[in-house]
Amino acid sequence: MHRQWVLLVILFVQVVSAVFFVADIASSYVGLWSAPLPWEVREYLELSAAFGLALGVGFGIWALRRTLQERNLAQERLRRASGAFMNLMEERFAEWSLTPAEKDVALFAIKGLATPEIAALRATSEGTVKAQTNAIYRKAGVTGRSQLLSLFIEDLMRDAGTLRPVETDQSAA
Repeated sequence: MHRQWVLLVILFVQVVSAVFFVADIASSYVGLWSAPLPWEVREYLELSAAFGLALGVGFGIWALRRTLQERNLAQERLRRASGAFMNLMEERFAEWSLTPAEKDVALFAIKGLATPEIAALRATSEGTVKAQTNAIYRKAGVTGRSQLLSLFIEDLMRDAGTLRPVETDQSAA
């Protein structure tokens, strides 16, 4: 809240400064003032206006620098999140004992590619891709792509930073 007031005051001083300089130039051509100002008053006004404009430039530099720092921080966070997502997928794929082909299909499915697109990329039939996706869903304990993706999103959104425990199938034992 304090920062907003400071910004508003700086903006107000800049506007007043700009109006002063524009009015001063306009008065030279149009003759708005009939009596000239005393030179002391004029000097103080010009110094104040120049200070206000310089303050605005300084603030602009500060704001630009801060914005660039925030952008760089956001890019770094995005890079880390992207890396964390890839690490998380690799860990889950290993936990589920996916074959290399199933890993490829799972990755393409998570990216949102349709079955025919995955089949074309992998140079295999759609039936093979469907069988592999079914095997992936069974191993992951989900029924479809949205649930598969939600497993990773839930893990990324956890505060503890640890992965959810792997659910074991008691009926297989």
